[in-house]
Amino acid sequence: MTDEWADSRLDLPRPLPARGRGEALRTELRAAIRSGRLPAGRRLPPSRILAADLGVARNTVADAYGRLAAEGWLETLVGSGTRVAAGRSADAAARTAAEQPTPRLDLRPGHPDLSSFPRAAWSRAQAAALADTPATALGYDDPRGGLELRTTLAGYLARARGVDADPHRIVLTTGFGDGVASVWQLLVREGARRLGVEELSLPPFRRSAEAAGLELVPVPIDEQGADAAGVRADALLVTPAHQFPTGVVLSAERRRALGERIAAGTLVVEDDYDGEFRFDRSPVGALQGLLPDGVVYTGTVSKTLAPGARLGWLVVPERMALPLAELRSETGGAPSVIEQRTLARLIDSGAYDHHVRRMRTLYRRRRDELGMRLDAEGIRSRGIAAGLHVVVELPNGQGEEAVIARAADAGLALDGLAGYAMPGAARRPPSLVVGYGAPTPHLWPAALEALAAVLAHGRPAASRTG
Repeated sequence: MTDEWADSRLDLPRPLPARGRGEALRTELRAAIRSGRLPAGRRLPPSRILAADLGVARNTVADAYGRLAAEGWLETLVGSGTRVAAGRSADAAARTAAEQPTPRLDLRPGHPDLSSFPRAAWSRAQAAALADTPATALGYDDPRGGLELRTTLAGYLARARGVDADPHRIVLTTGFGDGVASVWQLLVREGARRLGVEELSLPPFRRSAEAAGLELVPVPIDEQGADAAGVRADALLVTPAHQFPTGVVLSAERRRALGERIAAGTLVVEDDYDGEFRFDRSPVGALQGLLPDGVVYTGTVSKTLAPGARLGWLVVPERMALPLAELRSETGGAPSVIEQRTLARLIDSGAYDHHVRRMRTLYRRRRDELGMRLDAEGIRSRGIAAGLHVVVELPNGQGEEAVIARAADAGLALDGLAGYAMPGAARRPPSLVVGYGAPTPHLWPAALEALAAVLAHGRPAASRTG
């Protein structure tokens, strides 16, 4: 390693383990950041330099950088390389923990009700999985994941989401970020340079794409969903069923236009965000079911069960199946075999479908209660037809930061719409992205009251009472 990067040596074991090198590297990098050996803002070596120093493939390092960026440990800035993200050093982490206690009431989007996790059904499925898992299945697994869960998922996704899947084109992951990080690495390896991303989207996944070496191109969002016409990119990342965070469903006209792009050779990565939770009609089918040869379909149990289950999947075009499996064998592989087999039994027994139906009923009730409360206050909301969140326009020109700070003082966690915008995104009215999934049932009424109080702050009494 050159002198320029000498202060970034991590004293990693050389050589790294023969298997799981990517995970070993990610573990060491996290430990170095936590301990302060790599402070916030420290620039990391380019992937080719660190790879040569460790004696591993360059994509192993690039993949580790991408996944840590998705987790928020690293950030990639154009022209500045990869650096430790602000607030991730030991001192900053300690300050953050001291200054920002966990909120009692959480209305941030993307968080399900963790108290509703089906513990009894999961325990039964896990016991069954442990009882009949052969010893041979506990060895090094297929990098795509076990055949049992891949086969079960092929059937489930076909009936529940209209996905055209077969087991050999399914790759199991530990979540959306893990899956797309591998896709970005494969795209770069195959020569892709530009990725179209919805102009309002989740920043961690944009960072992971940049860390992989992709240039991001914003895709405009309007009332018909993503408008990819005129966007010059090798691939597109879209959320057609329920755009995050606006909640817009991709219109039939835009679906046709996207299909034309796919037919012309543009790969689409479909994030089936909140696909199971639609309340006003039957769920919108996956785009992948119409064009399986040009779409990478992604899904997880993060919203239906819990993020901590760490289970997700990719359904990839035939031409990508083998290259992606080979890449996964180099960079970490599949989730826990026991967790895989537990989920397979949960689905096969019907318990998973039962749980999803139960949660759909719970979230629909919360959606209705939130909508009625907002209507009573004369506050506009959008994207309320599906998912676990709505976009709430702030009344009287209130600013997002001021409202979020006021909510934090009251123990209520909220997110603003501006925090999801890419540079250059169209300006939108100040709004909150209000999630209604996270509060436990006994805290939901208090969270609703706290939100109403925060939104009513500073409004004339007459306007509050109608």
